[in-house]
Amino acid sequence: MNASEQPPRVRLRPEIEKMQPYRQGKPAAEDAFKLSSNENPFDPIPAVLEAIAASSVNRYPDGAATALRATLAAHYGLTPDNVHIGAGSASILAQLITAAAGVGDEVVYSWRSFEAYPGLVMVAGATSVQVPNTGDHRHDLPAMAAAVTDRTRVVIVCSPNNPTGAIVTKDEFVAFMATVPQTVLVLLDEAYIEFVTDPTAVRGTELLADYPNLVVLRTFSKAYGLAGLRVGYALGAEYVLDAARASAIPLSVIEAAQRAAIVSIEHQAELLERVGHLAELRDRIWTSLGEQGWSIPRPHGNFIWLPTGEHTAWAAEVFSDNGIVVRALAPEGLRVSIGEHESVEKLLRAAEEVVVKLRTPSTEATLD
Repeated sequence: MNASEQPPRVRLRPEIEKMQPYRQGKPAAEDAFKLSSNENPFDPIPAVLEAIAASSVNRYPDGAATALRATLAAHYGLTPDNVHIGAGSASILAQLITAAAGVGDEVVYSWRSFEAYPGLVMVAGATSVQVPNTGDHRHDLPAMAAAVTDRTRVVIVCSPNNPTGAIVTKDEFVAFMATVPQTVLVLLDEAYIEFVTDPTAVRGTELLADYPNLVVLRTFSKAYGLAGLRVGYALGAEYVLDAARASAIPLSVIEAAQRAAIVSIEHQAELLERVGHLAELRDRIWTSLGEQGWSIPRPHGNFIWLPTGEHTAWAAEVFSDNGIVVRALAPEGLRVSIGEHESVEKLLRAAEEVVVKLRTPSTEATLD
């Protein structure tokens, strides 16, 4: 082979080659705030740091996460067999989709929703069926139910929806479940449920006994501030979670993550007090944005959705120029996390600059 000749390419799945790898939010400059990854801005509490420090690194972790599963089972009134632990709830999503759907099968979910959904479905070899959000950025559950066919294996419901922040109410979800065949796996993604203060919102843990085909997904990354340790969990029927366990990468949840999660449950009141502060700050920012002229959905997670449409890339640059790193999800909008109190002034200044320009006739843009 001549030096100028290229060796033959390894044959890869063409649909995977076309995929864009997941790209994390851009790092923030020294004087900027990173509000692109929905991270908890609070440092871990001392008890969590002590649990992490007590972890070993020369031994493999407990692959079954026995102690953490027992802690969560007791917390929710379940058995450990009804609890599955993964390296973040996204990894469990991947396991469950892979376990239930393959080539020729369909996975139904709302769009826009969590940006990982399309890739996880494609990697499993299945086909995405994306049902557009309603005009007020919520799940259209009747349309999602209508999209279920005999090829549907999984339906994903995200509440609060990432990135739009809208909730699904309990009444809406119960009506939806009444129309979905019991042979279809329904995944209720509740990664941000701890930030929800609306009493009408669905809470999957209250409905598990009513729907054998329901699995509830939650995480320690957001409310509990353990994003760097990657630990999430699923609650549901034992045989379904066994399928997830069978498709999981063994030993992927490290000991430090398991220890920190157990301590977080034990200190839940202290940690959820911090969540309450973030929710209050979120609501104040949302009110201020409305006063600026934004028409945006009420947020229920730890982030706010700004529907900037075709101007999303430009708007992200405006925020960056003002010292705020946001998540640009073109062509729909920006997701802005709730971070440090010190970030609020810069956030609101950038948002006002964007909305003023978008409201001028020359942009011909609408934010509704």
